[in-house]
Amino acid sequence: MTADIRKILREFKDGRIGLEEAERRLKLLSILKVENYVRADLGRELRRSIPEVVFVEGKTPVQALKVAGEVAESEGRVILARASKPHLSELSKLKPRFKVEVWEQAGLVVVKKRGFKTVKTGGKVAVLTAGTADIPVALEAEVVARELGCEVYHAYDVGVAGMHRLLEPLKHILSWKADVAVVVAGMEGALPSVVASLVDIPVVGVPTSVGYGYGGRGKAALMAMLQSCSLGLVVVNIDNGVGAGAYAALIANRMARARKEG
Repeated sequence: MTADIRKILREFKDGRIGLEEAERRLKLLSILKVENYVRADLGRELRRSIPEVVFVEGKTPVQALKVAGEVAESEGRVILARASKPHLSELSKLKPRFKVEVWEQAGLVVVKKRGFKTVKTGGKVAVLTAGTADIPVALEAEVVARELGCEVYHAYDVGVAGMHRLLEPLKHILSWKADVAVVVAGMEGALPSVVASLVDIPVVGVPTSVGYGYGGRGKAALMAMLQSCSLGLVVVNIDNGVGAGAYAALIANRMARARKEG
């Protein structure tokens, strides 16, 4: 897409096309229409440094396959979130034309053109989970942060039911000099508040739908995080690992650029 934009700008600069024609072509570049059911935003990565993420829950496997192929061909890469087993089976048909990376536990797929490489930024994102059941949501955050160029450290099952488990990961996060931490928790959702009270970096709390009874399915975790006394903690929606990963990576990448610029 970047090469296409430069071509249009050169043609406008050289006087081969007028302003209205240049504007028309640029608008056409920004949206990829896939039949009658998807309009992919091809300008997102250029504007926001976040690649196109397609939420495939509710789309048929064939629709997911079509979208993945079209966007990956155009942009070099696409991330597909909340993919079911039928989606994963259909998306495997993109091999060997594309590289298809699958995290089945998280329902996450990254489809890339052969030879496409993610540019490393130097940003550092730490990901912690309160329990093992929170790992699928944490994986979403990890994969998205890595696709945005960040290095990722993770520690799973370090929740408040056994506080001693948290000490070693926190020590590593501080010595590793993480830029931001994503903390994923269900049930009572206490871990993000605890972490935010002990580290001097931004913390992104992710409530998960792990839980039962009154306040179950993530509601208690979400409300607890929103009511936190610990400053420096922001909260995303229930099970929104993708959003947490993108937010954390934007912070980490800005910090990495600041380090490089001195």
